[in-house]
Amino acid sequence: MIGVVVAEGETQRSIVELAIAGDELAFARIVATHHDDMARIAYFVCGDRDIAEEAEQAAWAVAYRRLRDVRDPARLRPWLISVAANEARQIARSRRRRTVRELAVAKPTAPRDVDRAALMDLSNALSRLDPQDRAIVGLRYLAGFESAEIGHALGITAGAVRVRLHRLLGRLRKDLGDD
Repeated sequence: MIGVVVAEGETQRSIVELAIAGDELAFARIVATHHDDMARIAYFVCGDRDIAEEAEQAAWAVAYRRLRDVRDPARLRPWLISVAANEARQIARSRRRRTVRELAVAKPTAPRDVDRAALMDLSNALSRLDPQDRAIVGLRYLAGFESAEIGHALGITAGAVRVRLHRLLGRLRKDLGDD
C-alpha cells in the first residue's frame, strides 16, 4: 500500500489510526519517533547488545501486529516501551546466561568529573539483578513511568511495584556501599 504523507500538524491519534489502517509511512514515523527509547530500555533490561537488538526487533513485530490494542493513542510511547521491556525480559530469561557488560570508552570530550569506578560499580550491581527487576528499575528511571504504568506493563499491582522498587533500591545501595 502506498503511504499517505502526514502533515506536521497531525496528531499522535491520527498517526496511530493511519498505521492501524495499514499506512506504512505512518508506522515508519512511529518507529522513527520511538526507536531510541525502545532500544534503550531493551538494553537496560537485558544488558547485552545482541539480545537488546533481538528484543527490539521482536518488539516492533509485536507492535505492528498488535497496534490495534492501543486503547489510547496518547499512551503509545508507554505501550511501546512496555512491549520492548517485556520482549527483552523474555529473551534474556530464555537465554539464562551471564553476560559481560560492555562499557563505552569515553570520548576525549567527555566530562572529566565522571567517576568511572562508580559507573562500573553501578553497571555491575545492575547486571546482578534479574531481567524482571532491571525492567522495573529501567521503566522507572529510564522511561519515567509511574508505579501504575510499570504495574500495567509487567502485570503486577502498583503497590507491588513500589515495594519491589524500594527493595531493589535498598539492595543496590547495599551493593554500592551507599547505606
